[in-house]
Amino acid sequence: MAAKASEGLEKLTTNGGKAGDGGTGPTVLAETEVDHEDSDDDKEDDDVAAENGAPGVAKKKKKRKPRKKKKATAGSAKVQSSPPRVLLSDLYPSGKYPEGEIVEYRNENAFRTTNEEKRHLDLMNNDFLNEYRHGAEIHRQVRQWAQKSIKPGQTLTEIAEGIEDGVRALTGHPGLEEGDNIKGGMGFPTGLSLNHCAAHYTPNAGNKIVLQKEDVMKVDFGVHINGRIVDSAWTMTFDPIYDNLLAAVKDATNTGVREAGIDVRMSDIGAAIQEAMESYEVEIGGHALPVKCIRNLNGHDIVQYSIHGGKSVPIVKGGDQTKMEEGETFAIETFGSTGKGYVRDDMETSHYARRADAPNVSLRVSSARSLLNTITKNFGTLPFCRRYLDRLGQEKYLLGLNNLVSSGIVEAYPPLCDVKGSYTAQFEHVNSILASFKEHC
Repeated sequence: MAAKASEGLEKLTTNGGKAGDGGTGPTVLAETEVDHEDSDDDKEDDDVAAENGAPGVAKKKKKRKPRKKKKATAGSAKVQSSPPRVLLSDLYPSGKYPEGEIVEYRNENAFRTTNEEKRHLDLMNNDFLNEYRHGAEIHRQVRQWAQKSIKPGQTLTEIAEGIEDGVRALTGHPGLEEGDNIKGGMGFPTGLSLNHCAAHYTPNAGNKIVLQKEDVMKVDFGVHINGRIVDSAWTMTFDPIYDNLLAAVKDATNTGVREAGIDVRMSDIGAAIQEAMESYEVEIGGHALPVKCIRNLNGHDIVQYSIHGGKSVPIVKGGDQTKMEEGETFAIETFGSTGKGYVRDDMETSHYARRADAPNVSLRVSSARSLLNTITKNFGTLPFCRRYLDRLGQEKYLLGLNNLVSSGIVEAYPPLCDVKGSYTAQFEHVNSILASFKEHC
């Protein structure tokens, strides 16, 4: 999720189909066992024929019963289905989830890697780490499926719902019962921002936009387990002319991930990111265009149940002397553009979140009071979109929602766009800044 600093905007079981039903249900790969033993009856018949030895009687051929196969079941699945529908805890019954990329500290922090006290502190944070790894593995599996399956010709609604259905299935939290989504599920609505739109766009009900071959689409979604949000994003294109734009932003994000660490100043990270990204240019329509950092979009720290904890990670050089600290988690995200490198609010809003510091005000619109109760019980301070309210059966809620926004209780996150005709790209990863190492999810 993008943080807009300059203007204050912060950013199982399987449902398998029957054989021959045209693939309506997910495909599940399961191990099967076969019975290679011959029938005892066949062996006895062979022995009798051999003993009689009657002339003119040929020895009876040995018969074999068909091999027996055990039925494949969801419970025997050893790999994820496609689309992803196997509860992740079924794939990891021990409850221990894969580590992300472990990066040792260097320079003045190199001592932390072997320091017993620091290592002990990280061991004490095992529950925190395992929840993050749980969410990160769900994000990874859904992301890998999405990267293979998304194609031009699909509607944005189809793409968004495919990702969200996968996240809910793997977490085991469909989010339809009161309070279920607060335990786990979507940590941030699926952003599908096209071309000059850099962030915070997801289709509302009735959206008919179809992904085209020439589009540049940013895919940004979050997964959470017990409020531990894993927020990650990538950019998809279907035409190689955009390759350098994506390479620039990916290089910039990897630079930010590498530079992040304990006691590192935000300004130093921003300067390194800008140097990496703006060393690229992209040729589109016969014109060589410089890739610019979108200077009013930033990375951000993440705290439990809040996508923005209060610290921003700039992607251009500046004077911010704030430091990263031990125990913090950051979404390192960078945005590049062939346009002005500056975004503004544009188009219809879809993303919202209840503010943790919301004022205690009297709401005179009855629909606003009712809607606030629904938001609090189903999302808390987690971001949500209008489609999620539709899913819960909410109707004619826009008046109440706008009242909550104007009262300062709910924050609206409009789409953020550069100039029309430009192209923007985004890459994002989560970094946990731990006592003895960094973990990149």
